[in-house]
Amino acid sequence: MTTAVSILEPLLNQPVATAKRSWSQLAFELAILAAALFVTFRYRAVLDAYEVGITIGTGLGICALARQFAAVRPLVVAVAVLSLSALWLYGGDLASGDRRPLLHYLLGSEAAILWMSGLFIAAHLAYLLHWLTLAPRLGTAASGLTWGAIAAGLTGLMVRWHESYLLSPEIGHIPISNLYEVFILFCLTTGLIYLHYESRYAVRTLGAPVMSIVTAAVGFLLWYTFARGAHEIQPLVPALNSYWMKIHVPANFIGYGCFALAAMVSVAYLLRDRPRVSGLVARLPVAPAIDDLAYKAIALGFAFFTVATILGALWAAEAWGGYWSWDPKETWALIVWLNYAAWLHQRIAHGRQGRVMAWWAVAGLLVTLFAFLGVNLWLSGLHSYGGL
Repeated sequence: MTTAVSILEPLLNQPVATAKRSWSQLAFELAILAAALFVTFRYRAVLDAYEVGITIGTGLGICALARQFAAVRPLVVAVAVLSLSALWLYGGDLASGDRRPLLHYLLGSEAAILWMSGLFIAAHLAYLLHWLTLAPRLGTAASGLTWGAIAAGLTGLMVRWHESYLLSPEIGHIPISNLYEVFILFCLTTGLIYLHYESRYAVRTLGAPVMSIVTAAVGFLLWYTFARGAHEIQPLVPALNSYWMKIHVPANFIGYGCFALAAMVSVAYLLRDRPRVSGLVARLPVAPAIDDLAYKAIALGFAFFTVATILGALWAAEAWGGYWSWDPKETWALIVWLNYAAWLHQRIAHGRQGRVMAWWAVAGLLVTLFAFLGVNLWLSGLHSYGGL
């Protein structure tokens, strides 16, 4: 088996439903594709060929994701309803956000993102209590709060996108361009990826360690909002005004979310593998199951991070005339890629498992965090767009 196929094996080796697609699934897919086509024709005057492709590709991607993870369907419907309600309430006037209570306290981008933050914190507490008590209702509540947080965060980003255009057509842009916006994206991707694996493994006790990284990100986001006013919509940096950003950044953060999840479940593995630790660790899944989850998360993250790196090189060639310039961000992205390539090589080619690989996954998250955040804060370069 080739290395590429081996890396993708945990992604492909998933149970596939053999039953015929339900009418609800078919209706969902038709609605998503109709929406993508509507956007394409409605805004064809301002969309170039690449952006049309991104729009159609996004619709197809949502349909494919919903086939593998059916719970995404009600999430997409909820976000669509909430976002369209906010757009209707705005009525083309950004000042409506201060006059209409529903926008001010619930559906406006700032309010929705604050709701996301509170729901993620509540979900983490519920997961911790579920771990302590194993009460099924607490586990169900924790999952529900996480879904609610993701719905609120996605709504916040969609409405923020609209608000940027209401502020000025020249300022309007997709909200994945600065540190504030990508921290929201990190929380959402990590939470959604975790929920996918939670449903696959039918276990919720891993929510306590995994959601701790999301809670930490939410804490930073709240500080960044209230201490620095980072929620204010700013004009797009000229170098970021590209269709490449719309695909490069999401692919990158799916990778980051997977790497974060792998590191946190590896922490659980390290606890589970120590019999002298408190009996609480017995409530975690068995060590081989945790190890397998970390492997699948890293394989998925590596696939998306590889795509994001290739897209970044293509973007650099268009923006700066070269595919690679050894800019600090590019250098650290390469370090992250090599780190996880080596991890997967050891796992696939040599069958390495256990504590060493778990510690490696944890260390990999530190390397990834520096590439994501540290480079922007402490190293200057072409990619220094987000600072404190």
